[in-house]
Amino acid sequence: MPKARYISGHRVDSTICDREPNHASGLIQPHAATIVIKEPELTMLQVSANTGSHFGFAPEELLNQPLALLLGETEVERMRDQFLSNNLEATPHYLPAARVGKDGKVFELLLHRNQGLLILECERSPDDAITQLKLYPVVNSAIAQMQRAGSVREFCQTAADEMRRLTGFDRVMVYKFNEDDSGDVVAESLGPDREPYLGLRSPASDIPRQARALDLKNRLCVEVDLYEAPVPMVPPVNPGAGAPLDLSYAVTRSLPPAHIKRLSHLGATASMSISITKNDRLWGMIACRHYTGPKYTPHNARMACEYLAHFLSLQMALKENAENHEYIARINEGHHRLAERMTSAGDWREGLLKNEKTLRAWIEAGGVALCSGGQVRLLGQGPSEDRTLRLAEWLRQNVDEDVFATNHLAARYPEAAEFQDVAGGLLAARLSRRRPEYALWFRPAIQQVINWQVINWQKEGERATRRKSSSLGALWRETVEGRAAPWKECEVEAARMLRRSILEIIARKAEEIAGLNAELERSNIELDSFAYIASHDLKEPLRGIHQYSNFLMEDYADKLDEEGLGRLQTMVRLTRQMETLVDSLLYYSRVGRAHLAIREVDLDEVVNKTLEMIAPRLQESGVEIRRPRRLPAVRADHARVGEIFHNLIVNAIKYNDKPSKWVEIGWEEGRGDGATGRRGNEATEELGNVGTEGQEDREKFAPSPRRPVAPSPRPLVPPPPVFYVRDNGIGIPERHYETIFGIFKRLHKRDEFGGGVGAGLTIVKKIVERHNGRIWIESRVGEGTTIYFTLS
Repeated sequence: MPKARYISGHRVDSTICDREPNHASGLIQPHAATIVIKEPELTMLQVSANTGSHFGFAPEELLNQPLALLLGETEVERMRDQFLSNNLEATPHYLPAARVGKDGKVFELLLHRNQGLLILECERSPDDAITQLKLYPVVNSAIAQMQRAGSVREFCQTAADEMRRLTGFDRVMVYKFNEDDSGDVVAESLGPDREPYLGLRSPASDIPRQARALDLKNRLCVEVDLYEAPVPMVPPVNPGAGAPLDLSYAVTRSLPPAHIKRLSHLGATASMSISITKNDRLWGMIACRHYTGPKYTPHNARMACEYLAHFLSLQMALKENAENHEYIARINEGHHRLAERMTSAGDWREGLLKNEKTLRAWIEAGGVALCSGGQVRLLGQGPSEDRTLRLAEWLRQNVDEDVFATNHLAARYPEAAEFQDVAGGLLAARLSRRRPEYALWFRPAIQQVINWQVINWQKEGERATRRKSSSLGALWRETVEGRAAPWKECEVEAARMLRRSILEIIARKAEEIAGLNAELERSNIELDSFAYIASHDLKEPLRGIHQYSNFLMEDYADKLDEEGLGRLQTMVRLTRQMETLVDSLLYYSRVGRAHLAIREVDLDEVVNKTLEMIAPRLQESGVEIRRPRRLPAVRADHARVGEIFHNLIVNAIKYNDKPSKWVEIGWEEGRGDGATGRRGNEATEELGNVGTEGQEDREKFAPSPRRPVAPSPRPLVPPPPVFYVRDNGIGIPERHYETIFGIFKRLHKRDEFGGGVGAGLTIVKKIVERHNGRIWIESRVGEGTTIYFTLS
């Protein structure tokens, strides 16, 4: 839908000018003549239709003729020797004035290349034009005046005064563009009896998007006489390009009709504008207006103005920083303290949020929030946790900038209208490209009063026009709701600095974790190897002890009393028990070392075979097996997954003292805590290409094992299913949840509940972890236990 604005009681479609061509294609201003030249032979391919009045040659007399016909051989050779070897691409260059045509009239020349064509603009200087300036002393004096300015507003005012002195225009204004592309007049230099525009705001449609893009290409735009009809090119289609001539970089191109009529509506008869950039973006514009007839500005005066505008662009950031010197110093000091705290803290989040006063005072805002891992930590005033999570997800999906700032959040994110009392404006620093994780600053909306120029729009066919208001200086005063105070550039840069510091800390933490993981993996390999070798080598002497004990009982039974035989029987029992322990240790080491044959596995079939294997035990115990629904297929090692279910089902049967026993085998949809398969652990994930920082890593939040983390609003990858084996047995005290996974750890006497060595759950945990899964317990003593696990 097109944007609309109500002004002076009329509904305004502010996109009308956006639909205008960004320049009048193939049309130039009548005070000048344009020649399109083919290189290297320097013949004329296309000329403006007014060459007869300017040069004494009709267009047809010039086409396909050498340029020397107009300039003479000497001037053409000077152009070839001194200028054509320069980089003229897309940038008009001023050439010395020259005599052109039959009558030898003096023209000021501009030369540039575009799309492989050489374009020469010839401007006839009126007799009453300003006397040629001595460029250096004039510019040097003006720059000295501007340097003495203290504030940004004074800096712009000095520039406006100097440019009006140089050019003689009736009015020179400095516009600053706002976030919504509207423009405020921040400085103005006026001739006598002129109504001031200082402090007024013009809508974005005054300088539409195409014009802004063109202003970044060609920063100087001149219209000598708004009331003279533009001149076409001959022929209309350029023979070299096969299309109308692209005059994007031509200074003498004619303005679009809507823009000319806008200026005429304001009473102007001539204009000149120069773009002001900051950090390669359009900051604003110097707009010169004349009201008493045509106005030609000689090239030297234009060059002086361009130099001053360039100086203004270069110095703008420095002037703004000087104006905010104390605030910037406070921001830098605060950033230093925050960076130190984050670096020294075990978790950078705690280091950042530990001192609420410092963080809240760092950037002037009503509230600050850290959104990470599906959780929100809010300091001060801000939206609710649910709303902040949705806002973070919207930012992830719709905003490409690493640091995003707006003083009118509801215009981009309509839901923000519901909480604009705490978040009319937003400053957001992205901490991850793959997940909705941000540092957020909120500003409440404030009521603002804006003075607009009265602007009425109407349509004439396909063109946009304006009707002249009853009073040129009439205002429309608008009370604006829903907008916060704008974010300063130093505040945006502060958020960018904090983001860089966080990413650097995350990268260092990730490197440390990677090193620890590598060391742990090496240690585990060595431990597995040691366990395998030790258990394998222990088996042989154990067998010897066992056999010799049996020999003693058989060969010396008549020589040993009852006590001696009893001790030998105990030795035999202990060697069997030790051999069982060694076998379990040997098997555990093999589980950690063995190759996994990963393939598609039907878990229902795995459980069926497991139940067939333990059928006698099922009958003996009288246990009821419950299977609420079919288990899904997964990618896993078929044999190892069978061991998981075998151990868990056998344990569920074994540790059950109820008269009516049951065991339930099922699965649930992946939950927030099991979705990553790393519940209770810290992990790192790849952050991706983050601005200019390149590949970065970061840590995740480390959620508590018994306090599930709320899931992100829209997870990127569906969480894996969570499988479980549940029983109504004796239960496990919470303090033993981790203990039972230790090898050879038992919670009961060896002979209770059918005995065992306490290696089953340790082996299960090892198999689950080798499938990149997690295993955890929920239990109530006397009521039963549920063991959950994932396999990815």
